[in-house]
Amino acid sequence: MKRLLITFFLATALFFRSFADEGMWLPMLLGQQVYNDMVKKGLKLTNDQLYSINKASLKDAIIIFGGGCTGEIVSDQGLIFTNHHCGYDAITKASTVDNNYLRDGFYARSKSEEIPTQLSVQFLLRIDDVTKEVLDSLKGLSGADRIRKQSAVLAAINKRLSDAGQNIETRISPIFKGNQFLAFVYQRYNDVRLVGTPPESVGKFGGDTDNWEWPRHTGDFSVFRVYASNNKPAAYAEGNTPLKPKWFLPVSLKGVKENSFAMIWGYPGGTNRYESSYGINLATDVNNPTLVKLRDVRLKYMLEEMKKDPAIKLQLASSYAGIANYWKFFEGETKQLLKYDIYGQKKLSEEKFIKWSDGKPEYQSIFAEWSDAYAAWTKYAE
Repeated sequence: MKRLLITFFLATALFFRSFADEGMWLPMLLGQQVYNDMVKKGLKLTNDQLYSINKASLKDAIIIFGGGCTGEIVSDQGLIFTNHHCGYDAITKASTVDNNYLRDGFYARSKSEEIPTQLSVQFLLRIDDVTKEVLDSLKGLSGADRIRKQSAVLAAINKRLSDAGQNIETRISPIFKGNQFLAFVYQRYNDVRLVGTPPESVGKFGGDTDNWEWPRHTGDFSVFRVYASNNKPAAYAEGNTPLKPKWFLPVSLKGVKENSFAMIWGYPGGTNRYESSYGINLATDVNNPTLVKLRDVRLKYMLEEMKKDPAIKLQLASSYAGIANYWKFFEGETKQLLKYDIYGQKKLSEEKFIKWSDGKPEYQSIFAEWSDAYAAWTKYAE
């Protein structure tokens, strides 16, 4: 399961071109300087309105949708906007050959027509920094002993900060290569219903050809609603009522203007910017080509079966889309790593580090050890 962090990404439109300030920020680590820069660019919200654990803030409108997508609450009746591909599996499961909402689209004309799903959504309650507790427990340990101890400590903290009776779940994310540990505390709601979706020809316009490309023109959206019992998490029941959120994002029909402030807030997947040249080489030469070939085979045989029967096509649609999504991802990642010679760039950086570390026992053997570790691992990755 990919690790998720709630982050900001800031972008502003200037001089008829789009620029994006480099980096992402955890809301609790935003910092006054970054906030001041955001205000200069047009932000109208206070720091507390962006993130607060004591009162309603923007964090209460941004949710984890399903297994890891981002969604946003856009009304005081628990209405959710998310991507079409995020709702794809639920849309498929709600469809039949005769009522094919995936192909034809669907919009509920009233709340009574909204379709129950097996989805859940998670609201962020707070983020706790548990770094000191974790690192203190790992003092004097290394290698496998450290890994085992860390797993046990994280599990214990997760359990302590969770409350099954209130659907409160905690997940600790190690960040900055294990130098900081943040506990993300969520509350899960399990009654989520499908409200609307465009036809697949709109929601997935361009298909896998356009996927992971920029610019991309597609109506990649779907609409859901979260329900509760007395505004608390509950399993699906006809008597549940739409959640009254702490905060929601009002939808503006005014549109945007040149130089309008823009900020993306959500749950991106994990990144590995500090991967070594050994890891880059492993990805481009072994891991990614293997994953692409495996997916090629699966997609080929699935497509053959899907062509034979509309019911099978519908049954396999979500799995096919997921496999094709990462087929394109791994193929594209390899091309870009090679195109921009990321391996060569990493090697130059590492050579500088090796030169700097000469005579420093704590650092000078790091890359030699990594070389041995990757060499030993490669045969298992093939």
